Amino acid sequence: MIRIVRVHEVDPGVPGARFLVDRLWPRGVARDALELDGWLRDAAPSDELRRWFGHDPARWAEFRRRYVAELDASPETWAPLRDAAAEGDLVLLYAARDREHNNAVVLRDHLEQAIGAPGR
Repeated sequence: MIRIVRVHEVDPGVPGARFLVDRLWPRGVARDALELDGWLRDAAPSDELRRWFGHDPARWAEFRRRYVAELDASPETWAPLRDAAAEGDLVLLYAARDREHNNAVVLRDHLEQAIGAPGR
């Protein structure tokens, strides 16, 4: 199962490998507080795409399309996530306030498709 969890709401009891999937470290979060298995900043949207999106829901569909294109162009950046998801539970951590319009949602959907997991 692939879960997406906001870094400010992490429950230590949630099972699975934990990866931060944001390009920037989240504000106000100590590095050891997340108990990460990895920080895959290169699997996050490019700086250019991240700035263009600006968490504007009106740009969501285009953001998804562009981000998936970035993921498809560099599968090695998210391979550790694919491998972890194939082995067991995976937790994708993100910092955005919007739970429905963020890169972790797109990444989760992309991973589920890549490993043949049931979609949402």
